[in-house]
Amino acid sequence: MSSEAASTSTSGLAAGGDILSKLNTAKELKEKGDKAFQEGRLKDALASYHQSILYLSGLDKNALQKALGQPVPEPPPIEAVDQAAQEKPKTEVDILQEKIYSNMSQCHLSNQNWKRAVETADKALSYNPKNRKALFRKAKAQGELGYFEKAEKILEDLIKDAEPTEKDACQKELDRLRAIDKERERAHNQKLKGFLNKEKINLGAD
Repeated sequence: MSSEAASTSTSGLAAGGDILSKLNTAKELKEKGDKAFQEGRLKDALASYHQSILYLSGLDKNALQKALGQPVPEPPPIEAVDQAAQEKPKTEVDILQEKIYSNMSQCHLSNQNWKRAVETADKALSYNPKNRKALFRKAKAQGELGYFEKAEKILEDLIKDAEPTEKDACQKELDRLRAIDKERERAHNQKLKGFLNKEKINLGAD
């Protein structure tokens, strides 16, 4: 082997090692975030999750696949791009990011930060549109934001093929949101009725 080839090989191994090191750091940060969440330390959990995402976002997925000894997905033919976008094979980085964003969504739900809960659930769903935990968390946050129809649609779809325990949780959330929606509608109608009655009084005062 020539000195040039040896140098290239060595730098390649070093790069691979650096990539694996970053991946392992990202995993450790995720585990740290999981532990903090389980202990109710939501701020610490979100901080660890965010740091993990920063490590993962900076990784070259193809280089990582090579470093892990896994095949690099071939680019699809031009005519199959749209289909491939929906069915592209997921890397280990994709799977980790999906889980982290879904967990972040739960943290934001616990903090009653509904908008961020939806945003992070959407990011998880961008990696896996069928992530049921992310869908449930998105529906719950949308309901709290007043988007009842959107939340209802997600929950109804989840209920269709849910396991018994999950089905009960989805149904309870659906019932809860419908009750909130009904109460808000009642309050709105009561307020409107009061406004109309006041207008009638004003009209009769002249």
